[in-house]
Amino acid sequence: MKLVSVAEMQAIERAADAAGLTYAQMMENAGQGLGEVVAKAYAQLPARKALGLVGSGNNGGDTLVALAYLLERGWQASAYLARPRPPGDPLIERFTSRGGKLYDLEADPELEGLSRLVEGHPLLLDGVLGTGIRLPLHQAVARVLERVRDLAGQLGEALHVVAVDCPSGVDCESGAAAPETIPAEMTVTMAAVKAGLLKLPAFQLAGEICVVSIGLADDFEPWAKIQRLVMEKDWVAERLPSRPLDAHKGTFGTALIVAGCVNYSGAALLAGKAAYLSGAGLVTLAVPRPLQSVLAGHFAEATWLPLPEDQGVIAGKGADLLLSHVHKATALLIGPGFGLEETTRQFISRVLQTASERKRPEKRYLDTGSAPGAPRRIELPPLVMDADGLKLLAQLPNWPGLLPANTVLTPHPGEMGVLTSLSPAEIQSDRLALAERCALQWGHVVVLKGAFSVIAAPDGRTALVPVASAALARAGTGDVLAGLIAGLRAQRLEAFDAAAMGAWIHAQAGLRAARRVGSEAAVLAGDILDGVVEVMGELAGREGK
Repeated sequence: MKLVSVAEMQAIERAADAAGLTYAQMMENAGQGLGEVVAKAYAQLPARKALGLVGSGNNGGDTLVALAYLLERGWQASAYLARPRPPGDPLIERFTSRGGKLYDLEADPELEGLSRLVEGHPLLLDGVLGTGIRLPLHQAVARVLERVRDLAGQLGEALHVVAVDCPSGVDCESGAAAPETIPAEMTVTMAAVKAGLLKLPAFQLAGEICVVSIGLADDFEPWAKIQRLVMEKDWVAERLPSRPLDAHKGTFGTALIVAGCVNYSGAALLAGKAAYLSGAGLVTLAVPRPLQSVLAGHFAEATWLPLPEDQGVIAGKGADLLLSHVHKATALLIGPGFGLEETTRQFISRVLQTASERKRPEKRYLDTGSAPGAPRRIELPPLVMDADGLKLLAQLPNWPGLLPANTVLTPHPGEMGVLTSLSPAEIQSDRLALAERCALQWGHVVVLKGAFSVIAAPDGRTALVPVASAALARAGTGDVLAGLIAGLRAQRLEAFDAAAMGAWIHAQAGLRAARRVGSEAAVLAGDILDGVVEVMGELAGREGK
């Protein structure tokens, strides 16, 4: 699903109309798609009766087309004109000619008729207002929506609300919403998801979001230029590496995870297990030497690279040992649970400086064939930088230039503040634009974590994860995400795909963990790992257990 601003969608529609796909045909396509979605989703209603709240704009037209579609398939349908339609509207004529019943706000000043209609129809299509609204709402419209919202609250599960393009009263740019907005069970949006639907509070009012076509061709230039997408299951499933029957562990790569200190020993464990669950063939944990004996009994599947330590943290002199092993890895993760000690900053500096000074683009391994006494040529494998590793990285001069191309950076807003010197308010005010700007400026893939995580690549591609859940607001969940991304990179997925897929799997795992545990407040990072198992099973076409 593509993600657009309101202005972008309006510009695309204007260009399509000028190119021969008329507004009338786009409305017809949208309404037919809406009707198809509704007919399929609510086929099991005891009474197939739909009421449309119809406005004066395109959303009202889409609703009338959908109601006519339902009438042709045996449904009963009524339309309530909450705003005037043009005289002689052919959409109304078609609707009534197929047996639809028409009602009008002007003949219902006390809204008693509206109340009876809502109570008598199990399905409501909310097509009053569209994407171009400005808040606050006009009093007459607000009064209609408020009455229906109150009735919907009273009727509960007896009334199913489907929003047409967006819930009426939602600002599809900012995500703000009028207090009269009717919460939807489902929002059927046209052509692309509007950016405001994936902001709060709009997201909570939209319910399940699905997209229907308005007839735009894939190669229509203004449409093809949109590179922002909303993550969905099919996109992820299509990109998962195949699992051939004759595979061996080397087929699926090696993730080398450099993590942990005495204060945050669990970070390495969580990241390592997540890397395995993503499908990596081998996971090696490079940890401060004292942690290896503590963690090994909890992670039999891992191999280990104990690193020199200084009072429980990775010491700077451990860089040479790590660099002597990186040729064995197909992905490298640095940072979870590091702590912020100076000796660990020196470790990161030495690893990156040495590789930056001695790398050769055509090789991905330690060159042992150099002449005696010559410096060894080293290039790091695909890199993921996370957590405290990012904070230490930010202290290095020209740090973006030290990283291998298309390194994946996974900051939460606090870490993004360290990398950018921006305040939390500045970061959260426009997360999408900030992630895109930083990805372009730094030349690396940015995963800006949080509600609606944003993944941005330097080539302009952007993905947004349509999940906001307090289940993920817990220590250790970021380590799971970093491990997932590193595991997917180890399987030789390109950086943007691995980052976006990992973020989507992680978010879905959080939702499943909350359902299984029964409370978002009670979810631990280890529960997210169990959720990953379920999600991976579903992606493979099996029931998650």
